[in-house]
Amino acid sequence: MKVFIDGSEGTTGLRINERFAGRDDIEVLHIDPDKRKDIDERKRMINMSDITFLCLPDAAAIEAVSLVENDDVKIIDASTAHRTLDDWSYGLPELSETFRENIRNGKRVAVPGCHASGFMVLVYPLVAKGILPADYPIAATSVSGYSGAGKKMIAEYDNPDRDTEYDAPRFYAMGQQHKHLPEMQKIAGLKNKPLFMPIIADYYSGMVVNVPLYTEYLNGAKTVKEVLEFFSDYYSKEKFINVYSGEDVKFLSCNKCSGWDGLNIYVSGNDERIVLSSQFDNLGKGASGAAIQCMNIMSGFEEDKGLVL
Repeated sequence: MKVFIDGSEGTTGLRINERFAGRDDIEVLHIDPDKRKDIDERKRMINMSDITFLCLPDAAAIEAVSLVENDDVKIIDASTAHRTLDDWSYGLPELSETFRENIRNGKRVAVPGCHASGFMVLVYPLVAKGILPADYPIAATSVSGYSGAGKKMIAEYDNPDRDTEYDAPRFYAMGQQHKHLPEMQKIAGLKNKPLFMPIIADYYSGMVVNVPLYTEYLNGAKTVKEVLEFFSDYYSKEKFINVYSGEDVKFLSCNKCSGWDGLNIYVSGNDERIVLSSQFDNLGKGASGAAIQCMNIMSGFEEDKGLVL
């Protein structure tokens, strides 16, 4: 199978290349470094491929899709550009068998944002099963390593002469306009966008997304035990997701899953206020790992082939 990675020098593209290194069932098509931005050469490579990964800014990803002339080419887009479009499959197969089948049978797959992935695995099942009302005023906090912010931010953090403010965690998107919010609302089935506070911190990769809930507003599962049992049952057949009680967890490290392609869910708190947490790698299940998992599904491979679980 011929694979082209458009944007192979970015953090997501580099990780995809790493995961392909030991696979003999894939031929990666390499573009001449001098022609990485040559539209004609990119067009040629895209149309030569069976699957093209787009690891690009939104505008470049939209342009890349417009270059497709070969009807057999499948596109997996890691940008924000296509995640809320009805004619694109949303690349988080664990949400339901419908999502998985849409990926398997589709030619256009949009990989979720990293924050959105951690949010969605917690919120989508509750809304879909009627446990969490769609109009619940939901809030979420997410802490991520700086690799998720792209090359420019990585360079700023790696700069030995950087400002001391980089030494501490930093809130951002304070205006409540984060680029993942549209997909978080639409895919989860929420009436309103979440109140979302992302934080970037001084470590390379890994993240934790927290969603606090008042149990009095839940339907059917009202205690920590019942919510834990709900998630354990919902994801019981999924290779990539593990569900744990957070009862004995004193500290939940944000970089524990760095280099791993799965995701852990923790259910903590008490029978009045529950905290749901997802712990994973923003470059793994939050980006390149998810993209490769989608490729495996589309191509009839085992979902975890070439990935670290």
